[in-house]
Amino acid sequence: MKFQKDIKKWINHPSNLIGFWSKRFFVIILLGIFCINFSNAQIRKDLEDRRRKLIKDIQLTSKLLNKTTKTKAAALDRYIALRKQIQQRELLVSTLRKEIEITDLSMNRASDVVESLTDDIGRLEKEYGELLRQAYRRKKNSSDLGFIFSAESINQGFHRWQYLKQYDEYRKKQAHLILETKETLTIKKTQLQETKIEKEGLIVSVETQANILSAELGDKSKLLRTLRKDEKHLKSQLRKKRTDHEGLNKAIEKAIRKDMAARRKNERDNKINKRDVNKKPQKDNVNALKRLTGDFRNNRGRLPQPVKDGVVTRRFGKQQHPTLPKVQITNNGIDIRTERNAKVFAVFEGKVVSKQFIPGYQNMLIIQHGEYYTVYSNLGEVFVKKGDQVGTMENIGTVAIDRKTNVSEVHFEVWRDKARLNPEDWVR
Repeated sequence: MKFQKDIKKWINHPSNLIGFWSKRFFVIILLGIFCINFSNAQIRKDLEDRRRKLIKDIQLTSKLLNKTTKTKAAALDRYIALRKQIQQRELLVSTLRKEIEITDLSMNRASDVVESLTDDIGRLEKEYGELLRQAYRRKKNSSDLGFIFSAESINQGFHRWQYLKQYDEYRKKQAHLILETKETLTIKKTQLQETKIEKEGLIVSVETQANILSAELGDKSKLLRTLRKDEKHLKSQLRKKRTDHEGLNKAIEKAIRKDMAARRKNERDNKINKRDVNKKPQKDNVNALKRLTGDFRNNRGRLPQPVKDGVVTRRFGKQQHPTLPKVQITNNGIDIRTERNAKVFAVFEGKVVSKQFIPGYQNMLIIQHGEYYTVYSNLGEVFVKKGDQVGTMENIGTVAIDRKTNVSEVHFEVWRDKARLNPEDWVR
């Protein structure tokens, strides 16, 4: 019979056997596309997170820059803030361009998928049409049982029955696969359209940010020329800053040496007490110091910042002066510009071992965390005193305001005994 010949031909023809596995092959392709898209989606998410962070920082820097007085005394502070603003905006433009590249890549892949799915639907519908015609002939001839019972053996009859069953299942799967493919195609077309709209928005953002950046670079150049014309005033500011910095450094070193001496004395007393049966060793103090040292060290890179919102304007270590060529400056910590009267927080639990007023740096606090110390200076109000125990993120004071420039900056340092450490390695 004609249907029996069709069945045998379908069973024996390699292309039909391949067709039976087409759904699995299609699933594998979709999984591959999904993995690629997942990777791209993660990159895009990282870029979007970075873009949001940069926009937030730029908004804060702009706000602080607008509040800085446009006076001779504040010229250098304005220049430093503007330079930071330009760095952030350049990063933002770079991030937006990378987002556009990823978006282009996604669009190209989505277009390829749409084209491939369209071809697949045409092929699947053609195959399904042939299956329907064969099914119609089978129903018309009612030859299923005849095909099975005409087998030469029971085993062959069983295999024929299996083939017929497989044939029917394949037809159903083909119909389901066509519907799935059409749904996927619709989703991909929608995603492609959304991606195109997103790309257009990113292009507009890049153009806007590039124009603002160009204007800011012009302002920076003008401000730099103005500052260099008054080099005498800049050098005078620098000398005063160095004097203030040396005073702060000596005060910190003295306070730390004093605290270290007290710690060593406690350790010696504890050893003597161990040998004297009539005296009780102060184990609690020793264990507390060890715990604080270990806990502080283990939180490297995860400590909170001393202010909730701020922009680092001066980094740690030796660096080039912002405007004076061939002049190096050294910073033992970082300077964070903040809003007016911003709250200052302890970055970790510990004990206040020093509270002093330092010319040029206002009020200064040193908090001990075992063998580590954190230093907070340029404080206006102070809410703790020497000997107080403080907790992590406890409000210890507010940032002072420079009345001449209207700038608020907290100076933050991290020490391990007498060694200066880079605070940016310790805070988030």
